[in-house]
Amino acid sequence: MLRVAVISDTHIPSRANRIPDWVRTRIMRADHTIHAGDFDSADALASVHELTDGNYTAVGGNTDPKSLRLPDVATLEVGGVTFVVTHGTGPKRGYRERVVRIVRETVAEETSAKRATDASVIGISGHTHRPMDETADGVRLLNPGSATGAAPAEMATMFVVTVEDGEMDVQKHES
Repeated sequence: MLRVAVISDTHIPSRANRIPDWVRTRIMRADHTIHAGDFDSADALASVHELTDGNYTAVGGNTDPKSLRLPDVATLEVGGVTFVVTHGTGPKRGYRERVVRIVRETVAEETSAKRATDASVIGISGHTHRPMDETADGVRLLNPGSATGAAPAEMATMFVVTVEDGEMDVQKHES
């Protein structure tokens, strides 16, 4: 059984000073961490790197400096589950469809287009600062919200995903 901490939209230092202690603890207990963008600074990225001992997957968000050199999309396979990670940058309208398209295109490039609707493929995104765990057009989408509670979020939120033999359990944590 593997635990994956899923966070996004930390926005340090523009909207928050640091990752809350309870989030930091869950990150340190996880086997791997996914950050779906909007670190906001090299210091925030370095903090995640330190908390995870380098065991993380991250993408760039719309507020991340280009100097961070983060990809727009990344994939991670853990315990028989493939995570396609993107920030989801763009307008609110069409957000889900945009993320589904990115997931499908990424999976199609790496394997077969049929697998894009497989239950073992999960889309991870950020950007909205609102937690989401739903299926859109046959693709399960997870958005952990903002790990620091950065506006417009009302509170700090994250997910911990437990993965084993292609099965997963998602728990939302908030303060």
